[in-house]
Amino acid sequence: MSKRKIFYVEDDETLGFLTADSLENQYEVARFTNGKTAFEAFCKNTYDLCILDVMLPDMDGFEIATEIRKRNQEIPILFLSAKTLKEDRIKGLKLGADDYLVKPYSMEELLLKIEIFLNRSIKTFTSNAVVYKIGAFEFDPNNYCLTKDSHTTNLTDREAALLKLFLDNKNTVLKREKILLELWGTDDYFMGRSLDVFISRLRKIFKEEPNIRIENIPRVGFKLVVE
Repeated sequence: MSKRKIFYVEDDETLGFLTADSLENQYEVARFTNGKTAFEAFCKNTYDLCILDVMLPDMDGFEIATEIRKRNQEIPILFLSAKTLKEDRIKGLKLGADDYLVKPYSMEELLLKIEIFLNRSIKTFTSNAVVYKIGAFEFDPNNYCLTKDSHTTNLTDREAALLKLFLDNKNTVLKREKILLELWGTDDYFMGRSLDVFISRLRKIFKEEPNIRIENIPRVGFKLVVE
């Protein structure tokens, strides 16, 4: 069985070498040090997961992620960055990233997250082609899309997974910890902030549907209400 292929962009030669060397025990790693060169390679090849530094020459990680998401909504994107401000983390997630680790990071944690994201990306949501009806929307979880009046909104893998979890438990309170463990495999503080970003995205999609809302249950979690 061939190894899954990781697209890795890091301009720090030492850190890039050490990280790639650790990953290559399990994965095929395509490593780049220049943002523009890396993105050109991304457009010509197929990868299973992206790992991006933020501060890169010629084209930064945020720009790369933006362009990747225009072409591919499903591939997992993970930022590894020395930029520690909350605003930078939130920006990365809003661009469609699945996670954001601050340097210095634990190699064990990085490997765990890669495993979680890759397993999720090959996981079939359902055993058959179920399409959910939500108000005026139709949600196809296998193709990561919401359709309303012939207009299709493409979701990221994480958004689709979150929406499916809500729909499988609609009108029922889901504890924050359960959602975090289901989607990220951990319930730490920052993943909780990441969850809030993805909830906000879904709320924006449904904002004109009065019979669909995601309620915040203080100190407990969330509930998708479909009337």
